[in-house]
Amino acid sequence: MPVVVVESPAKAKTINKYLGSDYTVLASYGHVRDLPAKNGSVDTDNEFEMTWEIGNDSRKHVKAIADALKEDNELILATDPDREGEAISWHLQQALTKRRSIKKDTPVSRVTFNAITKEAVAEAMRNPRQVDMPLVEAYLARRALDYLVGFNLSPVLWRKLPGARSAGRVQSVCLRLIVEREMEIEAFNPQEYWSVKANMTTPRGQDFEARLTVLAGDKLDKYSLANSTAAELAVQAVSSRNMVAQSVEAKPASRNPSAPFMTSTLQQEASRKFGMGAKQCMNAAQRLYEAGLITYMRTDGIDMAPEAVQAARDEIKTRYGAEYVPSSPRIYKNKAKNAQEAHECIRPTEMGRDAKSLKVSEEDQRRLYDLIWKRTLACQMAGARLERTTVDLGSDDGQVVLRATGQVMLFDGFLRVYEEGRDDVVDEDDKRLPQIMQGEAMKFSATMGPQADKAGKDASILSGNKAVLGLQHHTQPPPRFTEATLVKRMEELGIGRPSTYASVITTIQDREYVRKDKNRLYPEDKGRIVTIFLLNFFRTYVGYEFTANLEGELDDVSAGGRDYKDILSKFWRDFSAAISETSDLRISEVLDVLDETLAPQLYPPREDGTDPRVCPKCGAGQLHLKTSRTGGFVGCGNYPECNYTRPISGEGAEGYEKVLGEDDGDEIHLKSGRFGPYVQRGEATPENKKPPRSSLPKQGKEFLAGWGPNEVTLEQAVTLLTLPREIGPHPEGGVIAANLGRFGPYIMHQLPDEEKPVYANLKETLDVFEIGMNRAMEMITEKRNNPGRGRRAAAKALRELGEHPDSGGAIQIMDGRYGPYVKWEKVNATIPKEVEVKDVTLEQAVEWIAEKAGKSGAKKKAPAKKKAPAKKATAKKPAAKKPAAKKAAPKTAAAKATTTKATDSD
Repeated sequence: MPVVVVESPAKAKTINKYLGSDYTVLASYGHVRDLPAKNGSVDTDNEFEMTWEIGNDSRKHVKAIADALKEDNELILATDPDREGEAISWHLQQALTKRRSIKKDTPVSRVTFNAITKEAVAEAMRNPRQVDMPLVEAYLARRALDYLVGFNLSPVLWRKLPGARSAGRVQSVCLRLIVEREMEIEAFNPQEYWSVKANMTTPRGQDFEARLTVLAGDKLDKYSLANSTAAELAVQAVSSRNMVAQSVEAKPASRNPSAPFMTSTLQQEASRKFGMGAKQCMNAAQRLYEAGLITYMRTDGIDMAPEAVQAARDEIKTRYGAEYVPSSPRIYKNKAKNAQEAHECIRPTEMGRDAKSLKVSEEDQRRLYDLIWKRTLACQMAGARLERTTVDLGSDDGQVVLRATGQVMLFDGFLRVYEEGRDDVVDEDDKRLPQIMQGEAMKFSATMGPQADKAGKDASILSGNKAVLGLQHHTQPPPRFTEATLVKRMEELGIGRPSTYASVITTIQDREYVRKDKNRLYPEDKGRIVTIFLLNFFRTYVGYEFTANLEGELDDVSAGGRDYKDILSKFWRDFSAAISETSDLRISEVLDVLDETLAPQLYPPREDGTDPRVCPKCGAGQLHLKTSRTGGFVGCGNYPECNYTRPISGEGAEGYEKVLGEDDGDEIHLKSGRFGPYVQRGEATPENKKPPRSSLPKQGKEFLAGWGPNEVTLEQAVTLLTLPREIGPHPEGGVIAANLGRFGPYIMHQLPDEEKPVYANLKETLDVFEIGMNRAMEMITEKRNNPGRGRRAAAKALRELGEHPDSGGAIQIMDGRYGPYVKWEKVNATIPKEVEVKDVTLEQAVEWIAEKAGKSGAKKKAPAKKKAPAKKATAKKPAAKKPAAKKAAPKTAAAKATTTKATDSD
């Protein structure tokens, strides 16, 4: 029985279903080896030899595969069909050979399939091959480069920029994109302009909207009406004239569908339509792939297999009719820079299965599958046919022309199934116009209707009783990146690859270089400082073109056209020299360079014309760039006599550090600390080392609505600083108080004869400010009378996930003291920090439980193995039986691993 190895237990379960009892299917649980995080793991003096180490969590998985090979002397490596999958297979082969589980007579083969279906798996098994070494060498080059950059550059950051955590070959370039976009926004000067719109009525009483395009015989451009005076004159000119339909022009138009999904476009569309982050999207796609529902989800190809194209066309004809099927199949070509197109697009494995027909309980998976299925069908459907109409209304003297545009759908085509989302785009030409005949006289409506509301916060000018409206606008800065638009930009520049987009974006958020707020990415101060440092001292290595060219060279290695050690040698020669030069610099020298570089942003001109570098607090010290554990800031050079500080993004900028205002003679500050943002009364001084502080309130993991760092007001901050709040005196002595703690809101009370206070948790954060004496007394009395006082109350279930698919028993998500966790029988598994409770799937929970059970099981069994031989040795002298016992143990372990890992759900 050959041993088949895949990455995950979910994939193992699906493949085992297709292969049957003739194969033993095991999971490696991802990579089994990595470079140790210590100096010398990549030996730059010895042709970049790499030292690999099997991780602690991976040892039991490698052992299970080795034990299985003792029974079945054939190994089939069936990991994912990309560079990482090839690397996992190579690592497994190397590790098993090193421990002599693979012998000279052990057949080892590699199989790949783009979809986990019965036909695809069977076809792969009929066409085995060996591990693709050029693909492995491309992986080795990338891993070595990432190690050399991270392991050598990160310590430079730690020493020169306190608070900086790490740098990376791709992550630092990605961070640069976000920081430079923020600097563009800050440097942006809005330009005022006006537009004029009129609400018109046809002779048949139907209203439509038209905009001013010609004034005084001259065609207007966007900025022709530069101020309110010009706009007011234009409004008067329009409203004082009679308008006639001078021309009505209707033109046919068409729209064609978008290409099928690849990794980047799937992440973008999932973000637009569902607000999914890149990591969340890929987790859902991974599970759909492992369940055999979609093709491989890490791809930059948009090609579709001929049989899949035909299946899509057949399904379109069956569901929607022959008129929706184009005369010939649509062919798509990737325009992305450095696209490899090594795999097929992301599509359903069966075109006839829509989301409703699937037995998928997880919401993210169901929504994502529906998106993929619709996009795949739409890409092979006929285009939409439209009729676009343009109507020009002119005055008798030719001085004023208004234009109205609209469109009519003649045939919906692919739009019946799917329409791609848009980023930061507003299209005003999609509205439909009423019937208008050339030569007809038009009237002004009495009111502007909803148009006046569209002016928003800007000014508007309305003409008397006629619906002619002048609207003030201001040019807008470029929008901040979302995860979707960031992936799109990285793809355009050729930075990163489909397998790295999600992990890179997650890393810069985990490092606290970037924060995500309302789906937009904002650079933190420490992220800015790191980027400016790298641009000044390592500009080459955060260059867009350099990074894209290096990716191209690595792709050449994958194709067998370049030696990866030549790339490493060339890179290391220049990079090590840059590291050596920077290592000799003192922190003060680095800060002086950064201070000068950031001067336009740090010290913008003041309205009163005074020196922007003079401290506004003491009026004598000079402002300088400084660093701390939480990032960069601007501080007075007269410290400690003057303790003025502000964020590098400016006093009034969006950020965690700013002065909210004054209360009772004290400045109320919003600051960022080790445990997040907080408010503080006054500044710390030698006499007042611990001024009153209070963290911003949270409900779960998120800031309470309206109380976030970019929303909190002076009044709210003053309210927070009154905590702890005295609710009232207890009849038996002492005071009942309410406060916010590390684990949420609570009330407390201590009787004179009690050693410790009694605490009772509040459900709602705002109850801290609102709870009355009666309710507080009830809660304290109930807590005090509870025999279990002093212990935490029994955890409550937040969600029921269902029964364990293999062993039975309910799986629940519980509310624990240190956060939510998954519970099954006596196994409690922590939910990763980045995963929300609402997003947890049954498959994820089973995987965490399996991992937790494996760890705890190993710890319990270790002592037992030592005690057993000791007892035998004491009772009976013969130790010759010991080898036999050792020989039997692997057999049991292998059998156990075989049955468990072939059926575990990921």
